[in-house]
Amino acid sequence: MKKIAVCNQKGGVGKTATAVNITAALSLAERTTLLVDIDPQANASSGLGVDYNNLEISIYECILDPQVTRSAIMKTKWPRLWVLPSTPDLAGAEIELVEQDGRERKLKNILDLIEGEYDFGIIDCPPSLGILTVNALVACDSVIIPIQCEYYALEGLEKLLKTLKRIKTDLNPNLVIEGILLTMYDARLNLAKDVVEDIQSHFPDVVFRTVVPRSVRVAESPSYGKSVIHYNISSSGAQAYLNLVRELLNHA
Repeated sequence: MKKIAVCNQKGGVGKTATAVNITAALSLAERTTLLVDIDPQANASSGLGVDYNNLEISIYECILDPQVTRSAIMKTKWPRLWVLPSTPDLAGAEIELVEQDGRERKLKNILDLIEGEYDFGIIDCPPSLGILTVNALVACDSVIIPIQCEYYALEGLEKLLKTLKRIKTDLNPNLVIEGILLTMYDARLNLAKDVVEDIQSHFPDVVFRTVVPRSVRVAESPSYGKSVIHYNISSSGAQAYLNLVRELLNHA
């Protein structure tokens, strides 16, 4: 199983939309895919139709006891697409894990148990660099960093890159950046074009060619419990995520 974390400590950059839609696009490309929601907001879970208010077992219980992992994984209504859901209870894990031995490897222990059962695991991280995000970075093979095409886009990226470097040195020597993904692009704005050029010149080797446009359909789809790909596959947002997954599979 190739494990990819979708990570940016800035909120509102399209992180969860990216995790959900990469998962959906991979499943359409006939790859068995597990969305791992490690964000206490649980938006990725609800974005694929999971009602997290009625869950008996979630990723929180798996952190306490990895042996319940298979019981927590839910099949969605779409082929080849599963979710390991989150609930707001997970917010407590940030505090509880601080005292525990091997606290950075809890998610890795969970995913090691199901290693051969999926082609891809896509991990949606919280919008912070706390212990849950560190768990995702220790458990994954690579990271996708979504960045909004706006003035402060590069702010915070340096901090994230330092964190990635430290985790690679101390905890996960195999960690690589899969790519930086430019999101919420508005072609009408000169500023957005400048940001794209700026980031492409800063990071020429790691920016995905695909740029995800600002899209009403991407914003609407979670309220229907669907990825934008299942909600409106012909929309510009859905097409962008399908293109992104083509790029990802060509990387692999």
